[in-house]
Amino acid sequence: MRAEIARIQQAMAEQGYITDRATATAAYLAITLHKPLLVEGPPGVGKTEIAKVLAGVLDTELIRLQCYEGLDVATSLYEWNYAKQLLHIKLGEGTSQSVGEREAEIFSEPFLLERPLLRAIRASRQTVLLIDEIDRSDEEFEAFLLEVLSEHQVTIPEIGTVRATYEPCVVLTSNRTRELSEALRRRCLYLWIDYPSLEKELEIVRAKVPAIDTSLAGSIAAFVQAVRRQRLVKTPGVAETLDWAHALVALGAETIDDETATETLGCVLKDEADIRQVRADVASRGAAGLVAAGKTSG
Repeated sequence: MRAEIARIQQAMAEQGYITDRATATAAYLAITLHKPLLVEGPPGVGKTEIAKVLAGVLDTELIRLQCYEGLDVATSLYEWNYAKQLLHIKLGEGTSQSVGEREAEIFSEPFLLERPLLRAIRASRQTVLLIDEIDRSDEEFEAFLLEVLSEHQVTIPEIGTVRATYEPCVVLTSNRTRELSEALRRRCLYLWIDYPSLEKELEIVRAKVPAIDTSLAGSIAAFVQAVRRQRLVKTPGVAETLDWAHALVALGAETIDDETATETLGCVLKDEADIRQVRADVASRGAAGLVAAGKTSG
């Protein structure tokens, strides 16, 4: 088992996802036990990326359902092609078919539009189903999901129950904007992903931005580590660190001086009050001071 987990961790690294043993173990168990994996953590730490990487590791399709308030069955599971149904009814006028026969015909496979959940259930091979930001959906949709997660099946009233021949590997992500139900949590394996340590963030930057100078990568990671320890409206995630790294490479920066840091903070911080606060900190301590603080506390 340990060898298999190590293989998963190595395979994820080959996909560009730097992870630890606990995350690789959770991914291995999700695949092996056919249980959904609920991944929680602050925004921008790589929760969604886990599903993308698993699709690469398994060499299969990633099917993504982006959640939002008001998400319903028609958007997530299936809906009927009403235009095609109406056309078929119009063309069938004057035939000898009974009303029941015509109804059965228009509520059949050729008129069904698959949405992400049904696509994953009916796939001809195992897929990775990403249910992204489940906390943004409402409780009614969350309750609807229980059948899918527990039995790997869905019920379509006009057709019946559709069961998966190949159970999808399911990954749910949550930023904890609301508390998920106990019923949903019990059906899932659980993984919490936090902001990375200095060493891990540096490794991520070097893996994702191979053109970057090692010293600059270290300064970027340390600077962001120091910024995260401040009381901010929107704490930057790894995604923002990578955006900044790409930006500094594009600008040809070799170091993070005060001017460079001040001019490019919009890559890292996405709130005006946060930018003002960190700019003031740069003016007070200097960019080099923040880098040094990040290295010390990391």
